[in-house]
Amino acid sequence: MSAMVESGNKMMAWKGISDNPCNLCPRECMADRDGGQKGYCLMDNRIQVARAALHRWEEPCISGKIGSGTVFFSGCNLRCVYCQNYEISGGKNGKTVSETELVDIFIDLQKQGAANINLVTPDHYIAAVARAVIRAKERGLVIPIVYNGSGYEKKEVISNLSGIVDIFLTDFKYMDRVLAGWLSAAPDYPEIARAALDEMVRITGSPVFDENGMMKRGVIVRHLLLPGHKRNAKDVIRYVHETYGKQVILSLMNQYTPLERLKENPDFSVLCRKVTKREYEQVVDYAIEIGVEDAFIQEGDTAKESYIPKFWTNNDCSE
Repeated sequence: MSAMVESGNKMMAWKGISDNPCNLCPRECMADRDGGQKGYCLMDNRIQVARAALHRWEEPCISGKIGSGTVFFSGCNLRCVYCQNYEISGGKNGKTVSETELVDIFIDLQKQGAANINLVTPDHYIAAVARAVIRAKERGLVIPIVYNGSGYEKKEVISNLSGIVDIFLTDFKYMDRVLAGWLSAAPDYPEIARAALDEMVRITGSPVFDENGMMKRGVIVRHLLLPGHKRNAKDVIRYVHETYGKQVILSLMNQYTPLERLKENPDFSVLCRKVTKREYEQVVDYAIEIGVEDAFIQEGDTAKESYIPKFWTNNDCSE
């Protein structure tokens, strides 16, 4: 069946895109998710939320002083071997919620003073999430909607978020197909991410900020520097800058955290250390050298597990 989004009397079909059998993401696993079968994302069609709370660790124009109203969804269609949020990307943690409960979550976060509603890895639930956003807006939700994803999204899905999403906070992980295949089993990542980013920029246009410097509309492209992979980082930065210039804002991240589970596999030994100060400085210097003017950079030791939020365990929404 086609994915559907309803607003009042208007029903919109996402042509060529279906959440059952599922071809929402580039994996096109065709799982019977309505019937309880789990897709490549490790989730069926029941919405599972791993955390919903004010989050102060995003870029300043997203978090502000009070925090971003962040909703982490369980499961992921990319599942990188070094995933910093592996507790939820594997679908093991979270609470099952209905669309109505998701609407309530959005409204409650706005009441808490959230700067925006920040949807983290929502792509495998996107039809239901889009319906919830529309319903929440009908109930008085006025803060911006942020789509916070891996960059591995179909262009067609992004196209259908016009009028629903205001800000794209997207990863751009790889320009290297071999690296993408090795670490994320997605050698097509560069092509998919380029097409998705192009659509994000088309939908939002150049960045727009309010009088307090908070983003109201636009695209932020994140790149997490991996230890030993400066060349890939430079290739990403060069592509984004040469293609979009000031139409997007780069966010260069040094917060890669080497998790203990990686030490069990010698194939990933290069990932078992933090990014060095010199590695990161060289990447930042490169961005400056090629003319990047608008970018976020990180200072100090951000590679700590304490920066990884505490997620809800299965069907437990305690903090």
